[in-house]
Amino acid sequence: MGLIEASGDAFGQTPLDQDEREGLLLTSITTYAELDEFEQHNIEHAMQWLIGRAFKAELVFSEAFVRLVHKQMFGEVWAWAGEFRKSNKNFGVDKWEIVTELRKLFDDANFWYSNAVYPSDELAIRFKHRIVQIHCFPNGNGRHSRLMADIIAEKLFKQPVFTWGRKQPIAEQTIRDSYLKAMQLADSGDFSALLKFARS
Repeated sequence: MGLIEASGDAFGQTPLDQDEREGLLLTSITTYAELDEFEQHNIEHAMQWLIGRAFKAELVFSEAFVRLVHKQMFGEVWAWAGEFRKSNKNFGVDKWEIVTELRKLFDDANFWYSNAVYPSDELAIRFKHRIVQIHCFPNGNGRHSRLMADIIAEKLFKQPVFTWGRKQPIAEQTIRDSYLKAMQLADSGDFSALLKFARS
């Protein structure tokens, strides 16, 4: 749910089924629209939590921090916030490979950062893309990856956070479509569209 994940008004009014409510801390939530609203409120709390905090690369590029950020983003709504998924999905690595693939990503990211392998935006976007491919959590992976990229840009490189397609007054579905196309290009190794989208 939320920016980019949302699927429109009709979807928002759709009731959550029993499986989708598993782990939901707020039993009053019955529709996707309500879930989106509470999740967005929680994410805003996470963004406030980040204000004034400084983080070093070795912390940002760690399992503990990745979990903590997800917990901060969704811990008021979901019992499993900050916990890696325990089942396989139609996207992401096998559940048993999450920790191993994250370690590889952290090793790569620390090397990229220490050796200035990529410009700041590209490092953040490459990290965002890889962590989405791993798909650590049951839900919220896209939003989590974008906030991680924002943290890398702002806290490690002292750059503005990304705008993620919000600079232009265009429809949410158009933003979503542009994001998905850019992600698909990044899957094939071309990060130019995703870099452009992130600052648009």
